Amino acid sequence: MLGFGFGGFGGGLSLVFQLLLIGGLVWLALRFFRNRQPAGAPGFGTAFPFNNGSADRGPGGYGGGSGNAGYGGGSSGSSDEVGITNTDLETFETILADVQNAYSREDHQGLRRFTTPEMVSYLSEELAENATHGMRNDVTDLKFLEGDLAEAWREGTRDYATVAMHWSAIDLMRDRQTGAVVKGDSNQPVEARELWTFVRDRGGPWLLSAIQDARG
Repeated sequence: MLGFGFGGFGGGLSLVFQLLLIGGLVWLALRFFRNRQPAGAPGFGTAFPFNNGSADRGPGGYGGGSGNAGYGGGSSGSSDEVGITNTDLETFETILADVQNAYSREDHQGLRRFTTPEMVSYLSEELAENATHGMRNDVTDLKFLEGDLAEAWREGTRDYATVAMHWSAIDLMRDRQTGAVVKGDSNQPVEARELWTFVRDRGGPWLLSAIQDARG
């Protein structure tokens, strides 16, 4: 009846210890890879989604410390291991408008041209959720107000850049069938402050890879 005896009990403790050790190693590995993700990896929310195509560059543009009006030279704690140029900054602003344009038109093919596959999946889920509730997002009169390079770095053959984006727009949620405004004010623009992270393979085009709400 006690055939397992003390040895059997000890073997059970050994198995439990091994399982705990393996679980701890898995937890440490997940924590390490999570810390290596770019700021604002998918799983975040956007301040408001995206524009229907009537984007207006407005008074922003580029400049400040980087040589473009509307763009600062980066905060005192920012670092740039890539060597971001004015052309890169202009590309980031263009992607801001293009992504919002494609999102508002529910143009999945357009989103694939400007974002990573992970971002396409994330944004497509948002579009599907809007459709499930019988709504669509309508963002117009986009005005880029200010931008600031937060950080740029390299990982292997890839370049990353995180930019603090500040813009305003008319942001509405409309009924998909009637077009009636369900949420938002067609006469009152709202402002967004977000961190947009871009990635490119060396020599390739920049793509949006993450968005993080930057409102403090």
